[in-house]
Amino acid sequence: MQPFSETQQSSNAAPAGQLRQRSAKQSLVKAFRSFAHVAGALENSYSQLQAEVARLRQELESANRGLDQSLEENKRIRLYLSRTLDCLPCGVLVVDEDRKLKLANSAAHCLLGSRPSSQPTQRTISREVIEKLESLAGFESAGTEREWPVDKPDGPCFLAVSRATLSGNEKPDGERIFILRDITESKRLEKEREVAHRTRDLAQMAMLLAHEIRNPLGSLELFAGLLGEATEERPVLHEWVDQLQAGLRTLSATVNNVLQFHSEPRSELTPVNIVSLLRETVEFLRPLAWQRSMRLELRTSEPEIFLRADAHRLQQVFFNLALNAFRAMPPGGALRVSVHCSPQGGELPIEVVFRDEGAGIPAEHLARIFEAGFTTNPASPGLGLALTKKVVEQHQGTIRVESVPGKGATFVLSFPRSGAGDESGTRG
Repeated sequence: MQPFSETQQSSNAAPAGQLRQRSAKQSLVKAFRSFAHVAGALENSYSQLQAEVARLRQELESANRGLDQSLEENKRIRLYLSRTLDCLPCGVLVVDEDRKLKLANSAAHCLLGSRPSSQPTQRTISREVIEKLESLAGFESAGTEREWPVDKPDGPCFLAVSRATLSGNEKPDGERIFILRDITESKRLEKEREVAHRTRDLAQMAMLLAHEIRNPLGSLELFAGLLGEATEERPVLHEWVDQLQAGLRTLSATVNNVLQFHSEPRSELTPVNIVSLLRETVEFLRPLAWQRSMRLELRTSEPEIFLRADAHRLQQVFFNLALNAFRAMPPGGALRVSVHCSPQGGELPIEVVFRDEGAGIPAEHLARIFEAGFTTNPASPGLGLALTKKVVEQHQGTIRVESVPGKGATFVLSFPRSGAGDESGTRG
């Protein structure tokens, strides 16, 4: 009986173990299924998370690109505005409520004599300058300009200063804009206009006086000539008359210089024998030469040389050159006048030469002797050589001067053979 019981127990235990194994197996299968489900859910969530991360990354990249574009556009606009501000012909300064400089363009630094700094924290325009701008335009209405003379290394200049307020800033002591303009050239032109007006008024007055003087002067010259004829047999009196005639002719030349310098040239020119015109001039001026104990000589190789000219104005040129020579020479000096035609021809074949034995012309004066008003003689108005150059050029000629200090001066007048329009250039 004992063996049977053991067998029965063994058979009963086997189903129980199988049941436990089956139950454990089922639990394991169930656990695997649950794990697989959770793993699938996690994988799905991870995939969704990756997609969301990718989407957010794309949005971030798009936002970064937009920000970069915005920063680049902002930088480009700031550079454009900065260049525009620097290209303005006027100076612009922006000052805050504490009178600290916030911005200044290149023109402002140039006008104020400072240099723009490469470091924004460094200010090259002093507080004193800002206070000066405040005092000039701080109490003026917007847009009103005040003049400010500024001493700069290259000379004084004048600035026009005006003030404006930044838009949207309603504080009376808020940020201000100062605008500077260089009006130095305008001031210079205004001064030149004033000088020109005064010169014109003086010229009109001088011409009026010259006209008033010329009429009685002509009568005096006529009566002096009659006195000369009447006193030919009385040497002492005749010498006095000669000196009177010399003074009247000098005065007449000065009056004619004033009248002709401010008058228009004649449009019609006539053939003139320049040799005869020079002879008349020499004879007319000979009393002046005698009065000053000087010699006056005329040399010509031909009896007649014609050119088209205004005889009266051309003779005034000869008077001016001779009178200048007389003033420059000491007693005993000689003025030699010559006229000839160049055998080589050319554009300006006729030459008239005035050579004196005076002190010469200093080198520093040679460039200015033909300027109106320039003179080294206080008694001379300084119009003789200016008129001479003007008349010679009206006759399509040229004038040049050669001078050695201490050895005299030589003026050479050159004229075209056709002489301002003559087609044949008649020559006897």
